[in-house]
Amino acid sequence: MSLPVHWVASLTGACAGEPVEVTGDEAHHAVAVRRLRAGEQVVLTDGRGTLVTGTVTETGKRRLVVTADEMRTVASPTPSFTVVQALPKGDRGELAVEVLTEVGVATVVPWAAARSVAVWRGERAAKSLARWRSTAHEAAKQARRAWFPEVVDLATTDDVVALLSAADVAVVLHEEGALSLSALGVPETGSVVVVVGPEGGLTDDELAAFARAGALGVRLGAEVLRTSTAGVAAVSALLARTPRWS
Repeated sequence: MSLPVHWVASLTGACAGEPVEVTGDEAHHAVAVRRLRAGEQVVLTDGRGTLVTGTVTETGKRRLVVTADEMRTVASPTPSFTVVQALPKGDRGELAVEVLTEVGVATVVPWAAARSVAVWRGERAAKSLARWRSTAHEAAKQARRAWFPEVVDLATTDDVVALLSAADVAVVLHEEGALSLSALGVPETGSVVVVVGPEGGLTDDELAAFARAGALGVRLGAEVLRTSTAGVAAVSALLARTPRWS
């Protein structure tokens, strides 16, 4: 059975045979929810490629001490995938973030598309972004990722255009896309950006701006997927043609 994974802010200076202390909410979850006890093994990660496998030696209400048995560093996966996710309604945003994290997306970009039903402003924006980031954090631990995804600040359409212009491969999911996903070439290295539109669809102006930035309009098939699942379907299909999923 795979060992449970917990996050620590930093593993700088950690080495085999030395203790690593976990405190706060993360320690509370390990001790009170997962009920880890002295003598059990656990994996700690900083979410930036460092993993420590160790043995629990002490537990407290909001404290966990692990003696490091083994350390390893994992290179950042390549090609890297960024998904621009138009804001969906309800809790579908968190669903999208969760499944995108599980399949290995490096960056999630919440996007205020013209036809997005949800609107992030003021306090609501801060709370919504915090929920997306918390969802990504928890999903990364569940998926046992060494590199946690980044959920960046809310993007405008101009921000998305800049991302697409800088990508090695840029894709916009659209039911009338000129290319099928199976016809798209995927690099073994570099960056891939996938844009997922809102429930109301992309506007002509958005499609034109993305095309000028070099993005390819791609269709997934005859079916139209929800905005919360289209991204994970596309990224999974592309990952299957890379060494990451070989």
